[in-house]
Amino acid sequence: MAAVWPGQTGRGKALKNGTIKPGFLEMDSPVPTLTRLDSTQPDFQARLARLLQFDDAADAAIEQTVAGILHDVKTRGDAAVLEYTARFDRLPAASLASLELNAAQLRDALAHLPADTRLALEAAAARVRRYHEKQTQASWTYTEDDGTVLGQKITPLDRVGLYVPGGKAAYPSSVLMNAIPARVAGVGELIMVVPTPGGEQNQLVLAAAAIAGVDRVFTIGGAQAVAALAYGTETVPQVDKIVGPGNAYVAAAKRRVFGTVGIDMIAGPSEILVIADGTPRRNGWRWTCSRRPSTTKWRSRFCSRPTPPTWTRWRRRSTR
Repeated sequence: MAAVWPGQTGRGKALKNGTIKPGFLEMDSPVPTLTRLDSTQPDFQARLARLLQFDDAADAAIEQTVAGILHDVKTRGDAAVLEYTARFDRLPAASLASLELNAAQLRDALAHLPADTRLALEAAAARVRRYHEKQTQASWTYTEDDGTVLGQKITPLDRVGLYVPGGKAAYPSSVLMNAIPARVAGVGELIMVVPTPGGEQNQLVLAAAAIAGVDRVFTIGGAQAVAALAYGTETVPQVDKIVGPGNAYVAAAKRRVFGTVGIDMIAGPSEILVIADGTPRRNGWRWTCSRRPSTTKWRSRFCSRPTPPTWTRWRRRSTR
């Protein structure tokens, strides 16, 4: 049954018979639809499997596209990155050097933030730093009775690449959560890449880079940015490891360059399960509905689902 999700077109008013059924939010359709699943029904497992199944053909097409981009950047360097940036991010540039932001631009973004926003960023950075300082490891050795020396040597990486999303949304938190642990670990140089579609720069992201102590920032993204970091180009230096989340193309690119460089993980697809126990003040229907996009914001194929205590209550609320 098709229905409008609260916050989308129609502001939660139902289609057809005036109800919205909770369940999976199918984000790929022009109008998001909600499907109700009942675990007591005999066809529950089959229906759940269909909803969780991704399109293998789409994944194959992504892999093929990414393979071509990686090969192109590896062989043609800056020229290939510039072409893909103009094509995908609508950002033509004469040189890759012109897409690099200098330290003064990062400091300027930080200086012009509203005071409360800057305070929030700095507080978040301090908390991230405190946490990871407790994770630090030290080298150690000891000598056996026979003279054998055993131990562990901790050596920071020379250079790490940080991928920061900047397409459909921008996340300064991604800068802090990736750059600060690297700094705490003693990494020598941090190279950040962040797409800026149409040349639109997110000042929060740049300010976060200034707070976290990022060394160089390039306004490039997608698989071409991952390739530039992994293989190096005339302008972008090769890194030892690539970290940070991204879309399906970024995830596929990180998977393919693993071995040439290290990676943190393959991010996504993500899911979220919201359990509503019916307590009005703690998780009323509006609050519960607002939690679901926290995962679907990353990619249209990600799943989010609520489990309401009673179908009747959700049915009544969803018609308002």
